[in-house]
Amino acid sequence: MKPVLSAICCLALCSVPALAQKTAAMSDQKFLDFAAQTDMVEAHLGKLAQDAAASQSVKDYGQMVATDHTHDYERLQSLAQQTGLTVPTAIDSEHIKAVIAPFHELKGAAFDHKYIHTMVEGHTGAIAIYKQEAHDAQNEAIRTYAQETLPTLQKHLDDAKAIEQGKTPSM
Repeated sequence: MKPVLSAICCLALCSVPALAQKTAAMSDQKFLDFAAQTDMVEAHLGKLAQDAAASQSVKDYGQMVATDHTHDYERLQSLAQQTGLTVPTAIDSEHIKAVIAPFHELKGAAFDHKYIHTMVEGHTGAIAIYKQEAHDAQNEAIRTYAQETLPTLQKHLDDAKAIEQGKTPSM
């Protein structure tokens, strides 16, 4: 079951538009696992962007993403305790290998391009899953959490798209 969840998380971060159609049957526990992995990966990559990026806007974006996803992960931990569910405490090996490792080989403009492209694709996929969970979660607290998190994810997506288009993000 864990490899299946990891594959879903990787796909969301690596842009699979059809993923939103596959989330209808996601349990609340699977959603919390997905959200936690996403938060940990995004925070890690955001911190990496602060060191490896060439563009100041990408560095600033990375800092915002790292801060927001770290805070969100803390909310998830509290939510998990409240609902009697669990969240992973470390990034799984599949995400490390498929998502994080390739970034450790990049610096400067190459990092900027791949990072922002990945952020656009990943946030697009995550938003689809969060929207589905905001509608279909079995637990009201999880449904509310998903609804409340969507504006932050949308801001991340909008800012990444702005950077990708050479514009100044609203950060």
